[in-house]
Amino acid sequence: MKKILIVDDELNMRLVLAAMLKKEGFDVSSAANGREALQILKSAPPAVVITDLKMPDIDGMALLSHMAEQHPAIPVIMITAHGTIATAVEALKKGAFDYITKPFDLDDLKNIVAKAVKTSALKESELSIAPSEVERIGMIGTSPKTMKVFDDIKRVAPTTTTVMITGETGTGKELVADAIHRNSPRKNNPLIKINCAAIAETLMESELFGYEKGAFTGATVTKPGKFELAHKGTLFLDEVSEIPWEMQVKLLRVLQEREFERVGGLRTIKVDVRIIAATNRNLVREVQAGNFREDLYYRLNVFPVDIPPLRERKEDIPSLVDYFLDKFNKKLELSVGMDSGIMETLVRYEWPGNIRELENLMERMILLAKNNRITGQEIPPGFKEAADKAEAVVEDGTAKPFKDHMRDQVENAERPMIIRCLEETGGNVTQAAKKMGLSRKGLQLKMIKYNLRRESTKE
Repeated sequence: MKKILIVDDELNMRLVLAAMLKKEGFDVSSAANGREALQILKSAPPAVVITDLKMPDIDGMALLSHMAEQHPAIPVIMITAHGTIATAVEALKKGAFDYITKPFDLDDLKNIVAKAVKTSALKESELSIAPSEVERIGMIGTSPKTMKVFDDIKRVAPTTTTVMITGETGTGKELVADAIHRNSPRKNNPLIKINCAAIAETLMESELFGYEKGAFTGATVTKPGKFELAHKGTLFLDEVSEIPWEMQVKLLRVLQEREFERVGGLRTIKVDVRIIAATNRNLVREVQAGNFREDLYYRLNVFPVDIPPLRERKEDIPSLVDYFLDKFNKKLELSVGMDSGIMETLVRYEWPGNIRELENLMERMILLAKNNRITGQEIPPGFKEAADKAEAVVEDGTAKPFKDHMRDQVENAERPMIIRCLEETGGNVTQAAKKMGLSRKGLQLKMIKYNLRRESTKE
């Protein structure tokens, strides 16, 4: 059963909500205030948090800020009275998943919670790194393919160009969307996210464009849609391939005209929104199969950013492992280290689940580690066998010893990184060494190794 955390200072409200949700099959826990909620989040993070907006001490907004910082993958639903809907909309712009108004309509509550639970489950398949913890601009690594993603982000972020992010599940598409928004002129305006795979087909239009009071049964208030909330900011359409065909036509019109009407409304609303879309599917094949409109595809695919799977950038694995060791040691208040031989096993593995799979494995091994040390005993059954089967093969198809393959991979990543740092420092070896975390002598030796001495004369 999915866990739901209810946070409200009114006992009756907690009891009513708990009874409704338990009847729907959810496992419910409650907190009387934001401080109690923080303790529960530390010990047993839920799938969804439902919190009142106004509470003493730590209110709903403060709890939302904490969630966005420390638990960005957990959807937060705000409880509000009719008089505070404007505040609830402001909470949506700051990252809340949705809001429900008092008194509750049971069907409305069920729809919002079901949507949040599904979104939470879908986020489980993506990398979950809090914005405050992310190094550089959203990803970790120095491999050529990772550096290409960094360059793409730097190039497109300052513009208003529509971006299409592609990549397998678990590669961190949402992180790239976050990085583009945070490095854009719109960074002080909302980044509104919607996972299209989590929205029922019948609710997609009202989710995107909002609805007027009385537009349908249960529409007791006027509610803005995601486009309206993202005005002057960015709208992130995750799993965009899941948008129904009929809605694709309406979405295309909004992208072209930058205007729409709410469901049940007559007034045309104009918006200034930057669109970032993402998918783990091959949209060209979806277009050929008749599942995705070709004109919409070209409208979204203005600037493509492709995130490579982890198996194609294994040079990044040591940096990722160090990152996750530090992250989970802090989170679990431990000081676990790792035997050197474990890294070779991790690099040999093909990682079908990408970075998310590595993140989960690191947390598991840290929890199982005895004497504060990860050894071969903590590697799950079958993992080492799968890693051992993966042979390092050079382009002509001949097998190469693993250590030789790893050395080649490191050299292929290290040389361009040194060149980049030297270019950024105007050829100053001392500054470049400091930038790379090396001694000047260490960098000079590497420059000799890669025949780069003539390319830099400044010390």
